[in-house]
Amino acid sequence: MSQQIAKKSAQQENVKEKIWTKDFVLICLANFFIFLGFQMTLPTIPLFVEKLGGNDQMIGFVVGIFTFSALLLRPFAGHALESKGRGFVYLTGLAIFVLSVATYGFATGIIFLLVLRIIQGAGWGFSTTASGTIATDLIPPKRRGEGMGFYGLSGNIAMAFGPSLGLALVGTISFKQLFFICAALGLTALLLAANIKYKKGEKPIHPHPATGTGTKKRPDFFEKTALPPSLLIFFSTVTFGGIATFLPLYTTQKDIPGIQWYFLLYAIALMLTRTFAGQIYDRKGHKAVYIPGTVLIMIAMLLLMWLPNSLILYTAAILYGLGFGTIQPALQAWSVAQAPPHRKGMANATFFSFFDLGIGIGAMLFGLISQQFGYDSIYLTSAISVMISILLYLIMITKKREA
Repeated sequence: MSQQIAKKSAQQENVKEKIWTKDFVLICLANFFIFLGFQMTLPTIPLFVEKLGGNDQMIGFVVGIFTFSALLLRPFAGHALESKGRGFVYLTGLAIFVLSVATYGFATGIIFLLVLRIIQGAGWGFSTTASGTIATDLIPPKRRGEGMGFYGLSGNIAMAFGPSLGLALVGTISFKQLFFICAALGLTALLLAANIKYKKGEKPIHPHPATGTGTKKRPDFFEKTALPPSLLIFFSTVTFGGIATFLPLYTTQKDIPGIQWYFLLYAIALMLTRTFAGQIYDRKGHKAVYIPGTVLIMIAMLLLMWLPNSLILYTAAILYGLGFGTIQPALQAWSVAQAPPHRKGMANATFFSFFDLGIGIGAMLFGLISQQFGYDSIYLTSAISVMISILLYLIMITKKREA
């Protein structure tokens, strides 16, 4: 009898630890399609701005305004996840993304494009904050690093094909047709997301200090337990602003072919790390993955600064993919690990706010830097940013030991 009870208990434990449920598959598929649509626009928006008559500074601004829009909306998305529910925030964000991208092709001036980028940023901020929180809800806590790695892999697979596919299509079809295709991919994500069974947000009730009656906590804009990993991801994603926005223009200037292969190799390396980096984090913590990952990113930035030929371009792609793929799921898992259950949404919002802020500041800053000092200076600045993140991390773990 006792053996049967023990066997039943073990079976229940295995069910609890299962990652690949129907809803988790759906959130991964939805994430794949929305990221595919987004990644196809990533290297082509700078070309579109250039076609509309914009310079490097304007390209940086158009790219950056999108991320700042997403950044400003993420805290509100975090609160809405708990008050309005996961599904409402996610589906609303996806719908806004689809409508804004579908309208890109009608932009005949940069001002109209800027307005659409702000709207798209709002949709992206809501949808990605929600999807990360939904994935966190669905993954067993003891396998969170591994599960977030698989979830991130769905976006990385899209990243493997998206930029290259976008660059290939823009040479054969119009920008309007390209943006319609991207919107259709977002619509596919919306239809998949509509079939997920969502967990309701938990709204904590805090006793009033005088009466002891329940009152809602005053709204805030970040989760403090998520700040350390969020600050670290900020200095890492600054580098991505320089790559996604200016690398196609940089390789064209240097007459180096193969930019499509750069994005493909980068994404393949990223996917490779997703299969094991999360498990290492689960077993050994962020100390085992952060320094090695950031060192690889820094080397990749220095190679891009040098960039004599396509071989170095491809080597930088692989190193960057290995490095970023190692640290990103670990930092995201870290950001939600210490947050209270009712603050998981805000922890994800905090993490992605700093993620977006790094890309946005990087794109805008590098637009100014490239005009004054050239494209190679972008990647030297990026390497310095990564070095700052390493120093901050060492300070953080030293203070934690002393506490």
